[in-house]
Amino acid sequence: MYKRILLAYDGSDAGQKALLDCQELAQWSKSELFLIAVMPSAMSFVGLEGGVYDVELEERERAKYRSILQDGLRRLEQAGYTARGEVVTGEAIDEITKFARKVDANLIVVGHKHLDSWAARWWRGSISGALIEHSPCSVLAVITP
Repeated sequence: MYKRILLAYDGSDAGQKALLDCQELAQWSKSELFLIAVMPSAMSFVGLEGGVYDVELEERERAKYRSILQDGLRRLEQAGYTARGEVVTGEAIDEITKFARKVDANLIVVGHKHLDSWAARWWRGSISGALIEHSPCSVLAVITP
């Protein structure tokens, strides 16, 4: 069964729903829990027009993602669970799958919100869909309306 569960947590409503479902799975299977918050790489902060690398912006973003991660760890702790967490930097799919391999995860849990229009789905893409294609283990996409 699932002995090591990795939750990619972003603090969104979908992410919070995934966190709740992750708790139930962990209780049922007596799993170790790992949380990661994926911060886009510094190159993502530079606009399409080009620009200068902004150290202060990167630090603000890093603080934001540390806060998101701490929120998830706090919520798990309040529910009686122990989890380890880390902020990772890069492209979401790459970083989630790399971390899953690192901790030998049996399950990756992600939140997913259905997008209303085909244009929104095309523009944004689907992290959960792409993750399924590249994951070294099972993926649970927790759907929120």
